[in-house]
Amino acid sequence: MPDHSSDTLLQSALIIDDHPLFCDALSMTLQAVSSINTMHTASCLLEGLDLLAGGADIDLVVLDLNLPDVNGLDGLLRLRNAVSCPVVVVSSMADNRVISSVIHAGAAGFIPKHSQRDVFQQAIHTIAKGQMFIPAGYMLIETQHQSDGDDALHRLASLTAQQARILELICEGKLNKQIAFDLGIAETTVKAHVTAIMRKLGVQSRTQAVLIAKNSSFANILQDGGPTG
Repeated sequence: MPDHSSDTLLQSALIIDDHPLFCDALSMTLQAVSSINTMHTASCLLEGLDLLAGGADIDLVVLDLNLPDVNGLDGLLRLRNAVSCPVVVVSSMADNRVISSVIHAGAAGFIPKHSQRDVFQQAIHTIAKGQMFIPAGYMLIETQHQSDGDDALHRLASLTAQQARILELICEGKLNKQIAFDLGIAETTVKAHVTAIMRKLGVQSRTQAVLIAKNSSFANILQDGGPTG
């Protein structure tokens, strides 16, 4: 029997992944290697956010990067604004640049998707102790490009959930009036949020805000392509 004494605070987990078979396999793995005994699953970010908003008691979120309703780091940034528990990324995009980006965006750790069971066990124990988990053989990188990207990610992570949603709609080309209608709020409220968004991002226009948001995408990190997952 594995020793779960170090991670007894982690009793429940939410897995957000659009592959049902992987969700099932990961659920069984986490329960076998840790004290986690309650599992929740969601096939997209919105489903996961709805579950969290509904009051689900979650101690750990396990997030896939490529979801049908997520662009780049958007999912991680929105989750970090929605939960106070650790978020660990599990993805097949195991690249030093990707790992560095998700850690700087607020993830508690990164686990390559096809890792052996003992790697998951080590990761859960490490995160449960409040420490960051980076798999053996990988390292955080800090180039100028990475540093600039990290700064943008930190600014994006400072947005509230409502501000993040409004920025997403701005990126879709919607005007304040349309955003107000979509979200069921007053147009003056939207304007106030837009002002706050631009202040937090350190920009002077909506166009600049859109550029920062779109530049946080993994398309800019994985310049030479790579596997999806």
